[in-house]
Amino acid sequence: MTTMRKIQNDRFLRALKRQDVDRTPIWIMRQAGRYLPEYRAARKRAGSFLKLCQTPELACEVTLQPLQRYELDAAIIFSDILVIPDAMGLGLKMVESVGPVFERPINRPSDISRLGVPDPADNLGYVMDAVRLTHESLDGSVPLIGFAGSPWTLAVYMVEGKSKTQFKKILAFAKEHESHLHRLLEVLSVSVSSYLAAKARSGVSALMVFDTWGGILNTDSYLRLSLQYMIKIVHSVSAEAPQIPIILFTKGGGKWLEQIAASGCDAVGLDWNTDMRDARTRVGHKVALQGNLDPQSLKLSNQEIRDQTRHILQRFGHHPGHIFNLGHGITPDIDPEKVDVLVNAVHKFSAQYH
Repeated sequence: MTTMRKIQNDRFLRALKRQDVDRTPIWIMRQAGRYLPEYRAARKRAGSFLKLCQTPELACEVTLQPLQRYELDAAIIFSDILVIPDAMGLGLKMVESVGPVFERPINRPSDISRLGVPDPADNLGYVMDAVRLTHESLDGSVPLIGFAGSPWTLAVYMVEGKSKTQFKKILAFAKEHESHLHRLLEVLSVSVSSYLAAKARSGVSALMVFDTWGGILNTDSYLRLSLQYMIKIVHSVSAEAPQIPIILFTKGGGKWLEQIAASGCDAVGLDWNTDMRDARTRVGHKVALQGNLDPQSLKLSNQEIRDQTRHILQRFGHHPGHIFNLGHGITPDIDPEKVDVLVNAVHKFSAQYH
């Protein structure tokens, strides 16, 4: 197990525990990404996105890039949620202008029987090496976040076979083969739990589960096919690494805030369609909240970015337990200078609420 260093800037971790901080911490989903020219240069050196993920030194380099530009309160390890299904043998490829594509998607229930739980130290050892290397490089300056996709979200990609999708295959599969889908979700929940626990041992200080496609489900299906398995992950990882806080984020999940908050997680991520004051009223002191500026707001003028930032901080109010973030990942078409405006605005306007 990696020896954990004392974190110098622990604002993010304190907010996750709903403790007092001097100002609202901020980090940004996909903060190491294509909007940064230095990231694009590193990816070019790697030769491909997957090679970038699979080369620990380069993954560490791009993880640290946004912290060299901005005064962020956390780093998030550079990787991809689809490394787990790739390690299960589905054959992940990144196709230009299409995105991730699986060579061997799940087309029929019998395809599920060939899937096993990947060994994080073996099949996904390159991720753990990147975590350890980044943990060493950060030297306790800020916390490092590890992440994974939710079982439901991973299942969507595995059945659809690609990222750009109308969800016809997965929704039909769920209707026609639900018992087999539960078998897949169970294997994935064990895989994600094992993967996240290994990250905790390798040096991350917090964990996040991305449920990108939970919002396409109705309430009954969401609770049965998505949240149920995230709850299993929270309980499993917390039993092994009780000191590591866990964030759950369901895009489009605002209508299920109370149920997500009751999962045992430490924080709930919000997309930009949920009002921060309403969310805070609904969950009370049960969990911290993370979010939730619309990523497209970063295309606006500097003053409009400041105004929208101030509005979200104001809506959360004088309470502990807020981590400022976008309501989803930053997009590749954003000017890096706009991110600087956002980070500085959070610093400037949040102190009055603490």
